[in-house]
Amino acid sequence: MAVEQTNEAKVMSKKAFHAVGLKWEGTFVEAGAGGIRKIQEQMHKRIEEVSNVLNPETLLGLSYHTQPNGKGFTHYAVVEVESVESIPEGMISISVPTLTYATCEHKTGQSIEQSYNNIYTWIEKEGLKENNVDDLTHFEKYPMSQDPYNKDPEFTIMIPVIK
Repeated sequence: MAVEQTNEAKVMSKKAFHAVGLKWEGTFVEAGAGGIRKIQEQMHKRIEEVSNVLNPETLLGLSYHTQPNGKGFTHYAVVEVESVESIPEGMISISVPTLTYATCEHKTGQSIEQSYNNIYTWIEKEGLKENNVDDLTHFEKYPMSQDPYNKDPEFTIMIPVIK
């Protein structure tokens, strides 16, 4: 018998922030095949090029569902910065407004799909609604020390919500 997976969820606010890093666009299939992991790996190798990094131990993965057919999305592998003075070649700068998030920890050994199902179920149970400001659907916080190709990663899931 399988053990039921639980992910303790909570609501938290995060002030507006700026980030610098790499942009990826593609389909969900391409993402599942490792497309996003490649830019995460590149970001690991290029973090020293980014100035004013606030949390060098944390890689952010921002997902924006901006493609009209619903088959693809834009993902940014970025680090939060205090201010944007210069943007390294091939990188972008992005700003995220102050938002409230439903958040939970995805642990090693858990199903990623189940972690997402659990947080979305919790959001509904709490009477919250998704708040896709500027098409930001969610973001993930990864330990920078974690290998992007790790098949069993740990990360924090953050979904923008409103009451």
